[in-house]
Amino acid sequence: MKILDRYILVSYLKTFIVVFTILMFIFVLQTIWLYIGELAGKDLDVGIIMKFLLYFSPKLVPLVLPLTILLTSIMTFGSFAENYEFAAMKSSGISLQRAMRGLTFFIVFVSLIAFFFANNVIPAAEFKSINLRKNIAQLKPAMAISEGIFNEIGDFNIKVDKKTGDNDQFLNDVIIHQRSSRGGNYTVIKANKGELAGSTDSEILSLILRDGNYYDEIQQKDPAKRANKPFTKSYFEEYIINIDLSTFNNVDLEDENYRNSQGMLKISELNQSIDSLSNSYNEEMNKFADIMYRRTGATLFAANLNPKDTTSLEIGNPILDLYETDNGLKVVNLALGTVNAGISNITIKKQEFKASAKQLNKFEIALHEKYALGAACIVLFFVGAPLGAIIRKGGMGLPMVIAILMFLTYHFIGIFAKNSAQEGSMSPFLATWLSTLVMLPLGVFFTYRATTDQGLLAFGNFVRPFQKLIKKLSSGKKETK
Repeated sequence: MKILDRYILVSYLKTFIVVFTILMFIFVLQTIWLYIGELAGKDLDVGIIMKFLLYFSPKLVPLVLPLTILLTSIMTFGSFAENYEFAAMKSSGISLQRAMRGLTFFIVFVSLIAFFFANNVIPAAEFKSINLRKNIAQLKPAMAISEGIFNEIGDFNIKVDKKTGDNDQFLNDVIIHQRSSRGGNYTVIKANKGELAGSTDSEILSLILRDGNYYDEIQQKDPAKRANKPFTKSYFEEYIINIDLSTFNNVDLEDENYRNSQGMLKISELNQSIDSLSNSYNEEMNKFADIMYRRTGATLFAANLNPKDTTSLEIGNPILDLYETDNGLKVVNLALGTVNAGISNITIKKQEFKASAKQLNKFEIALHEKYALGAACIVLFFVGAPLGAIIRKGGMGLPMVIAILMFLTYHFIGIFAKNSAQEGSMSPFLATWLSTLVMLPLGVFFTYRATTDQGLLAFGNFVRPFQKLIKKLSSGKKETK
C-alpha cells in the first residue's frame, strides 16, 4: 500500500469510527425512548436491560451503516478539498478516481461484511430480542394489553379499543375470547367498559367488566343441529374475571419459543419459506376457484342435460315463463341465495388472500434487503466522496446537513416503496432496490462533475441559452429599425 493510500484510508477510518459510534449511540437512545414502556416498572435488573439493547442494536446497522458511509465520505473528501490536498494531488498527476481507489476496495470489503452481518447476525439478534420482549411483556400482563389488537393473557385473548386513566386501568369496548378446556374459543364476552384492578403484592389480576353480554356457543353432536350454530346469550351489568398471574411472574427470560418472523431467517430459510408460502397461496387460490365453480352447478349441466328435453324459446321470452309462478319464485330466491352466498364467500376469502399475499411480500422484502444493504454502502460512497470534493467543506456543519437530507430522501423512498410492496401495489424486488437505484445516477453524476472539476450545478449552462435568445431578439429588433 502506498503512502497516499494509507493516509487517505487512515483519515477515512478515523472519521468513520467516530461517526458510526455517535450515530449508533443516538439510535440506541431512540430505542430506549421507543421501548421505555416495556422496560420501566417491571423490576428488571440492569443486565436484562443491557441484554435487550444488545439484541436490538444489530437491527440498527442497516440504518446507521449507510448513513455513516455517506457522511464520512462527504466529510473526509470535503476536508481534503477544503485544505487544498486534492489540489496538491492533482498537481502531482493523481486524479480523484486514483485517490478513491484504495477506499473503494475498503468499501467493497465493508459491503461484504454488511451482507454476512445481515444474513447471520441480524436474524440471530432479531430472534433473541423478540423472544425477550415477549417474556418481558408477560411479567406484567396489565401493561401487555395494547389498544386495537388481541392480546393473549393466559386463557384469554383480550382486545380493547382505548385505554384511559393514570395507569391505563380503564378500558373501553372490550372483547374477550376465552379458550375452552375442550379446545377452541367457544366463549365470547363483550363489554362497553372495563377496569383492571390489582396490586404488586397480589398474584390475581381482576378484570371488572360493565354493561356487556356473554356469548357461549353450544356444541351439538348432531351435524344437522350443528349447522344452526346454537348459542346462549346473557346480559350483565358487572362481571369480574380473575386472572392468575403466578405463572406470569415466574417467566423464564431465556425462553426462546417464538420463531414466527421473517426478520429471524437467513437467506436459505427465507427462500424455503417463500417457496412454501407461494405454493400454499396458489393451492388455496386454485382450491377456492374450484369450489366456487362447483357451487354454480355448471358441472351438472353435461350430466343432466338431455337434448330431447330441451325447449326452444323465442327471442325475448324469459326462461321464467316456462315455470309456474310459485316455482319461478323459488328459482329466483334460490338463485339470489346462491349469488349472495358466493359474494359473501368471495369477500371473506379476498381478505384472507390479501393477508397471505402481504405475508409473502414481507418475506420477499426481507430476502432482498440482505442484498440491498451491501449495494447501498457502495452506491452511497460514490455519492458522498465526489460530493465532498465538490462542496469543498469538511467538519460537521454543511456536510452533516447535506448527508442527512440525502439519507432521508434515500430512507423515505425505501419506506414508502416497501409499504406499497406489502400491499401488493409494487414488486417487492423493485421496492427494496428502488432507493438504491435512485441514488445510483446521483453517484455517477457527482463523480463525473468532480472528475471534470465542475461545480455542483453549473448555473451558467442554464442561463446561457436564455442569454443567446435575448441577444437574437435584440439584434432582430435593431435590423427592423
